[in-house]
Amino acid sequence: MRLLIVEDDGEFAGTLAEALAFRDIASEVVSCAGDADILLNTTSFVAIILDLSLPDIDGLELIRTWRAKGHREPIIVLSGREGADVRIAALHAGADDFVLKPFVFAELHARLEAVIRRYDGRSDPMIRAGSISFDMLTRQVCIDGTAIHLSVRETDIVEVLIRRGNHVIPRRMLEDQLFGTSDELGSNAVEVYIHRLRRKIEDKAGVSIRTIRGIGYMLVAN
Repeated sequence: MRLLIVEDDGEFAGTLAEALAFRDIASEVVSCAGDADILLNTTSFVAIILDLSLPDIDGLELIRTWRAKGHREPIIVLSGREGADVRIAALHAGADDFVLKPFVFAELHARLEAVIRRYDGRSDPMIRAGSISFDMLTRQVCIDGTAIHLSVRETDIVEVLIRRGNHVIPRRMLEDQLFGTSDELGSNAVEVYIHRLRRKIEDKAGVSIRTIRGIGYMLVAN
């Protein structure tokens, strides 16, 4: 799961990113609308956390622009602006939720999981394929109900593949989701993680991770 955080307070954004990382949620942090727009046009994100007070454009206008361009990623607005009128304006602009600063991180995390489930069309946090299941709340991977041990990035790959089961995931999208735009990685990093996952799950879970040459990978039930 990779999020886009748009927040011009660097210290606050860093603290938020660290708290999310503790929950095994990776994030890209930018401080202005211009940088956010570039990333959103080149990288896949599961959700966006957006502050309204940005240095180059008002957050409400940015939401309207993204929605007009067809971006459908769930957006949670963070703002210190109080009043029902601000919350209503954010929702009318296209935001999915509004969290007033200061806030309790556990509440933000719960709201984040809720909007992601809604966009997935699920009320059940569990995603399944074959005998394998992925819990979006705990990020636990199980085979036939028994938890298996995976590294953080192996878990990330399972999440991306199982969310889009029977659809090809471009290799570049996996790289962006797993490593971000700033991390350095070897040319065969994705292949290494895919190979490890195949050894751990394919014989037991009733699924296969297929390589679509020149394109990417897909998870299919056997």
